[in-house]
Parts: sequence; C-alpha cells; structure tokens
Amino acid sequence: MDLNLWLAFFAACWVISLSPGAGAIASMSSGMRCGFTRGYWNVVGLQLALVLQIVVVATGLGAVLTASALAFNLIKWFGVGYLVYLAYKQWQQTTTEMPTDTSLSPRLSPAQLVGKGFLVNISNPKAIVFILAVLPQFLDPTQPLFTQYVAMALTMVGVDMLVMAGYTGLAVKVLVFLKSPHQQKILNRSFAGLFLGAASALSLVHRSN
Repeated sequence: MDLNLWLAFFAACWVISLSPGAGAIASMSSGMRCGFTRGYWNVVGLQLALVLQIVVVATGLGAVLTASALAFNLIKWFGVGYLVYLAYKQWQQTTTEMPTDTSLSPRLSPAQLVGKGFLVNISNPKAIVFILAVLPQFLDPTQPLFTQYVAMALTMVGVDMLVMAGYTGLAVKVLVFLKSPHQQKILNRSFAGLFLGAASALSLVHRSN
C-alpha cells in the first residue's frame, strides 16, 4: 500500500473513531462500571466485530447486504433493540458506595464485556455500509487486494483501540467524583439516555438506493 495513500487512510481512521457513537458510549459505560482494566475488554469485542465487518466487505458480502432491504432492516432493528436493552440495564443499574478499586468489580466478566462490545458493533449495518463506501477509495487496484485489506484492518483496529481506550479511561476519571449513590444514579441514567439516543439515531438510518 502506497505510503501517501496509507497516511490519508490513517487520518480518516482517526476522524471516524473520534466521532462519538454507540461504541464510544459502550466503552465509557464499561469503564464507569468496571474500571479501565476490566472495562477495556468491551473494546476487544468492538474490534472483533470491526474485523468481521471488514472481512464481510472484502469478500463482497457487504454489497449483497446493502442491496438487500430485508437484510439491512433485520440487522438495523436488532441493533436498535440491543441498544434499548443496554439503556434499560443502565437505567436499572444498582448504586452503592463506590469501591476504591473498580477494576475488581465482579459485575461483568471479561467474556460478557467482549460479547457486549461485539454485539454493539456488529448490529450496526451503517458500519458495513460505511466501510463499503470508504475502503475502496483507498485501494490501489494494481496492487494485491488482500495485503491492502489486511493493512487497512490493522490500521482501523489500532486507531480505534487507542481512541476507545481514551473513552474508557475518561469514564474512569469521572468515577473520582462519584462519592454517593445519588450521583451514580444520575450518571447511570445519563448513559441510559445516551444509549437511547444512539438507538434513535440508528432507527433513522436508511439503506442507500
């Protein structure tokens, strides 16, 4: 992959990752509940879904999904439902006196956090459409496509892991100010509102004709 082309793609990845979305909300929620070390497993799930989406696009299945209104809507409404479920769970989250080391929180296991992150990303058909629209712009048809897709996947995952680490760590910093259950309740319900906002935004996404 040409260096100048890669640098342009690298810059685009930062813009994409820094744009707040369901993944960022899920990362902050996990950091708030579990601390950085345990909460970062959510980011691993996000990246597994991202890699799968890139594979789908690279194998040509992305074009099929974007051409099928039924497939697009099934994935979309599954994503909307899952974000609403996350909002409900966040709203119902119990509050306690904040422990000193939140990384020891037993509430969610690493496997549960990976699964949560995976579902958040994989259930967003807009991501597949976006990848399908963006990646080809940075492909050089005269070069082997496989190595270019691998380079793009590594770049996207690397950048996104750094950005989501920032979102997760930001939520952990907020924990310092959560001294009472009342304050925790306000933050939990704020995140519930953000999840609902993400669900509403996803429900408005339409397949491009």
